[in-house]
Amino acid sequence: MTAAPTLPQHRPESTESTSSNVRAWTVTALLVVFMMVNFADKSVLGLAADEIRADLHLSATQFGLANSAFFLLFSVAAVLVGLAADRVSPKVLLLIMAALWSVAQVPAAIGGGLAVLVTSRIFLGAAEGPAFPVAQQATLAWFPNHRRNLPGALITLGITLGVIVSAPGLSWVIQHHGWRAALWVLAGIGTVWALAWAALGADGRHRTGRESAAFAQDGARADLPYRKIFASRTWLGITFAYFTSYWSVALMLVWLPSYLRNALGYSAHDAGTVVIAPWTIGAVVLLAQAGITGRLMRRGAGSRRARGWVGGGMLAVGALCCLALPMADGSTAKTVLVALGFGVGGSYAAIAATTVAELAPPSRNGGALGVMNAVVTVAGLAAPAIVGALVDAHGASGYQSAIVLAGVLLAAGAAASFLLVDPDRDIARLDGRHPSSHTSDGVDS
Repeated sequence: MTAAPTLPQHRPESTESTSSNVRAWTVTALLVVFMMVNFADKSVLGLAADEIRADLHLSATQFGLANSAFFLLFSVAAVLVGLAADRVSPKVLLLIMAALWSVAQVPAAIGGGLAVLVTSRIFLGAAEGPAFPVAQQATLAWFPNHRRNLPGALITLGITLGVIVSAPGLSWVIQHHGWRAALWVLAGIGTVWALAWAALGADGRHRTGRESAAFAQDGARADLPYRKIFASRTWLGITFAYFTSYWSVALMLVWLPSYLRNALGYSAHDAGTVVIAPWTIGAVVLLAQAGITGRLMRRGAGSRRARGWVGGGMLAVGALCCLALPMADGSTAKTVLVALGFGVGGSYAAIAATTVAELAPPSRNGGALGVMNAVVTVAGLAAPAIVGALVDAHGASGYQSAIVLAGVLLAAGAAASFLLVDPDRDIARLDGRHPSSHTSDGVDS
């Protein structure tokens, strides 16, 4: 009797690998949309700034404070949920967040004055605070470290796409049906996403920390105190650099539409279109950054160059554009500089998330990302209020002063990214090893 032929043993593994890969990119796509909804929620008040101020009789300072209220519990929630994400299923956390977003839009959509608007935004901010770090953690858990640059950038791209896609549509709704109708639209979109995530979302199986032999063999890494991570130069540098970048993001969300209308003379319709320019530039920058970073790492460059230096270069370009604004003549030149400054300078989030995911061990990844996000988004609490005070005090010229201030901060962030970010060095120190006098890039550390 002839023995039955033996089937190749690799086929089930290949099928499983293909299925896992499809699921990984399905989850990534869903989380890109998740971040799109997140930033559409954030941007709606900025798009309706003049209408809300007229309807509720608010000064620029009051409107700035109403937007700052969004970040009042934002950072606290980011820390608490980020820490919980190390123990609770990210799928569950993301589902709860999306459901709460939809509920949070309803009170202000129904009616009420400034108190209702502020309360609604505080609740919305608490629900959205952990969104970015948990979405990054949930996505990166599907990919090994060397493949994380693209998915990490895509999640951040969701931020820019959220504004690019929603700004024209929300502006139309606001102009034709009022700003409260726009809140109902966002509540409905959030509900639809939550239903899709409940059906298709899943938790990844890859480690979210550095996947090196040293990490795998050192069991003490699991018990590494958070304070040691937070005291590392890489975590401090990346967090400060991201803070300066997020300051620009906060200005884009809250005050850029008003700047275009009240300082540069754009109509409400044109401002709703032009406002997407820096976000479009940011989308291109994010994809280019992912490609450059991935290529450098495939060629053996360490994260100091591939992430710290590339990110520092982006912040430096943004700073130069913002600082050049007072020298520009005419609304077109100013529009171009602001779009480049905010678009390039505001695109640091993917660099920050992938660097912290590399630095932190698996059991500390959610907390490290969450606390970073909490510190960074303090910029969202401060920036709108400060700009509102500048506008009330100086009129249209207050917008320009705010942009120059953003340029100064971006320059400081660029310096931090260049000088402090070096995951290889700090991973060695956290592991109790002595880092070499040179990094893997051949540069003194």
